[in-house]
Amino acid sequence: MSTFEFAADPDRVIHEPARLKILSVLSVAESADFTYLMRETELTRGNLSVQLSRLEEAGYIAIEKTFVGKSPRTTARMTHQGREAFTAYRAYLERLLDATG
Repeated sequence: MSTFEFAADPDRVIHEPARLKILSVLSVAESADFTYLMRETELTRGNLSVQLSRLEEAGYIAIEKTFVGKSPRTTARMTHQGREAFTAYRAYLERLLDATG
């Protein structure tokens, strides 16, 4: 049985379940609008807004606000930095699962 090296902790920005859900959706989409993210992650409007702001502050996503007619539209996409961080987080989880499986 191998031992798991805990030298590196998981990325705390991504580790939070709501933010992990958001990045999981964005990892397979070029971009997603606010309504789609809310539906797919099952987060409330307020919680999704807060979590998107945290991910944007970390540099993991980029937010674009536009108007479609007179209606505002918020779209999110994962940045290069976000993709690298998400890939590293997935590798962390895979190592953890391999060590415990």
